[in-house]
Amino acid sequence: MHRTWTGAFLLARPKQISANPAPGAGTVFALRAIGLVLAARWAFSMSEMGYLSSLRAMTSSPWACVNLVLIFLLIVLPGAKARTERPLHPLPQWLRQALRFIALLAFGFAMFSVGAFVWSSGWRRFTQALAETNGWLLVGPALYAIVMWICRPRALWRTNIAARRFAIGRYALSLDPVTRTAVVWAESRKLGQYDARELSVKWPEPAETSPSTSMLAPATEPAAPAIRASGEVRHGLFARRPKVELLWDSPAAAGHNRTTVFRAPLASEGDRNAARALDATLRQV
Repeated sequence: MHRTWTGAFLLARPKQISANPAPGAGTVFALRAIGLVLAARWAFSMSEMGYLSSLRAMTSSPWACVNLVLIFLLIVLPGAKARTERPLHPLPQWLRQALRFIALLAFGFAMFSVGAFVWSSGWRRFTQALAETNGWLLVGPALYAIVMWICRPRALWRTNIAARRFAIGRYALSLDPVTRTAVVWAESRKLGQYDARELSVKWPEPAETSPSTSMLAPATEPAAPAIRASGEVRHGLFARRPKVELLWDSPAAAGHNRTTVFRAPLASEGDRNAARALDATLRQV
């Protein structure tokens, strides 16, 4: 009697569903939604032109095949899975690169087609065609650009100093204070595992830095000389972005002394803050 009541209670208890989706689920949903929108637009265009004539035209057009491959990958997303340990990379690396490359081809062809149409027919005819297609002449290239932006090179996670996770550019690093080891990732590809005591941050040389980058180095680094002439200031504004390096100096590894693990440009204030925090943390290990 007790077993029967327990079994009925377990069956009657509602299944608990997590209210918070796994990190990366939004990326998968957005890409799949874009694929469905592109597929719906293709089906609508084929219904207007006739399915048989559309299929004949598609077999002789390589760009149609490129779009079909892109739509298939966006809808199916083979290997995509939202995982907590990879919040910004729910897609496999090969799929991310393939989507970015194919979307770039489709975007370039779409912009070339729109530009050629404007050049040959004029802006007035283009405006009429834009109204007849409900803005698809601009929405289509915009969707390709969104796919490229979503699949852009990114680090595996965002910087979380409390959890000892750092992200600089497309590189990510996690520190384990117990074992004193560091794991370095390039996007979703693991570069290696190192002894954190053998890692150090190398800042840009003073001669290569500009006034905006002289403040990002720690207090132990020499300050960059001030720029005086207006011509030199203009040159500094258009100079290359300073790059920070993560060096591995292992006395036990023959031939690996002072090896550069990665070199990343400091493109944003978040990268600069992450580099400062990483340097301070490595000095305390």
